[in-house]
Amino acid sequence: MVIVMKKYFRILWTFALVLVLAGTFGGVAVQAGEGNDTILSGVYVGDVDLSGMTVDEAAQAVNQFVEGLKSRNVTFGVAGDCYVAVTVGDLGLKWENPDVLTEAASVGKKGNFIKRYIAIQDLKKGNKVYDLELSLDENAVKAVLEEQCTEYNIPAKNATMTRVDGSFQIEEGQAGEAVNVEESLLEISDYFTQNTWDYQDAAIDLVVDVTEPRGSAEELSRLTDVLGTFTTSYSTSSAARCKNVENGCRLINSTILYPGDEFSTYEAIKPFTEANGYFPAGSYLNGKVVESLGGGICQVSTTLYNAVLLSELEVTERNNHSMIVAYVEPSMDAAIAESSGKDFKFVNNLNNPVYIEGHTEGKQITFTIYGVEERAPGHKVRYESETLSVTRPDHEVITAAPGQGIGYISVESAHIGYTAQLWKIVEENGVEVSRDVINKSTYKVSPRTATVGVNTDNPVHAARIQAAIASGSIDTCKAEAAAIQAEIAAAAQQQADLEAYYQALQQQQQAQLEAQQQAEP
Repeated sequence: MVIVMKKYFRILWTFALVLVLAGTFGGVAVQAGEGNDTILSGVYVGDVDLSGMTVDEAAQAVNQFVEGLKSRNVTFGVAGDCYVAVTVGDLGLKWENPDVLTEAASVGKKGNFIKRYIAIQDLKKGNKVYDLELSLDENAVKAVLEEQCTEYNIPAKNATMTRVDGSFQIEEGQAGEAVNVEESLLEISDYFTQNTWDYQDAAIDLVVDVTEPRGSAEELSRLTDVLGTFTTSYSTSSAARCKNVENGCRLINSTILYPGDEFSTYEAIKPFTEANGYFPAGSYLNGKVVESLGGGICQVSTTLYNAVLLSELEVTERNNHSMIVAYVEPSMDAAIAESSGKDFKFVNNLNNPVYIEGHTEGKQITFTIYGVEERAPGHKVRYESETLSVTRPDHEVITAAPGQGIGYISVESAHIGYTAQLWKIVEENGVEVSRDVINKSTYKVSPRTATVGVNTDNPVHAARIQAAIASGSIDTCKAEAAAIQAEIAAAAQQQADLEAYYQALQQQQQAQLEAQQQAEP
């Protein structure tokens, strides 16, 4: 009987509690709004109060709030204590979690009576705030960083050194500052998307990398030893070629290479344009001498090559010319050719920086490489060119030029073909310790060529010059063209003399006639 009574009272108590909760919840629900489609009071997304709004109204309210945020100013601290000001809208601000409104609208309206009751009671104690999740457009942020912020970057200025009137002048370097775009991008994104931002104007110091200058005055002041020097002459060059050699030398002069640095001659002297100081002059192309901007620049690279060899720096790229050159022995040249990608490169493989001095004087170009001498006092290096084979041209090439008159002859000299190699000989205290071949070069043979004018109205002359061309001898063509020119000149002189005679005779007859007329009464 007792057990039955306890069970009965438990059922009554549970039923009474349900009635109470139902009545309480019903009263609250009626007070919350006129229908079940509006959000309860005290529900927020970020700073936006959604109380009494439908989901669509709430979406409009949050979107308006986000649009307002786009006008907030952001000031970025960039390099050199400079600042860049943009708006949040410039960074592509976007609301990322609109789906949260469905959950916000269901507060106090889903689950059983107890869960709804608890949710409503929680709203009485404090607001229910959902996160406003924001994002930035990565491309927009990158564009701001790269187009507006990096322009204030300060490049590092390495310590410099110049040789003037036989003495060195040294200037200390300066540290560089540059915005780190990738890390700054993460910094900005975290600030605006990880609940750090208070929705007001913001100031953010970007990630700025500091680059220390290379070298110091103390380090450069020790570069006083001559490691290698070499001179070539360009005394027979045309005025334009002389200017090209001098310009290329100027562009390389005062170069400092730190340990491990690779030097590209082409990169240092390009582009081959008039704006960069170059003139049209003769250069090799497909076995012929042609006019090109920068013609003669290979004498610059060749002179530098030999100074590098004497300094025993590491050569990483060297190409010989297609045909032999006159200013150094075979295998001692280094060609530069933009069209075929030829370059002269070398690396500073020493423990200290090196300084390259280039100067021209008296139509001679000299490169001297200064550094800290690390070789033993008795160490000496020299280079010897060895010719392995010689190929002489066995014919001449003659081309008729219909657009040129007889007497015109343009001759290009022949080039002997060579195969050669360069030996490096090292001596220690006067004793030879090594002898190694460091390069092998092949130079093309090129026949003597001539372009001969054949344009004439005289069939006899035409036949004679064609016969000379057929002989295959440029000297025969020159002699025949000279003979024809002499005959033409003699005939022209004879005609001129005859015309002068007849003119004088006419003048004499006219004078006699006038005298006779005056004598008559």
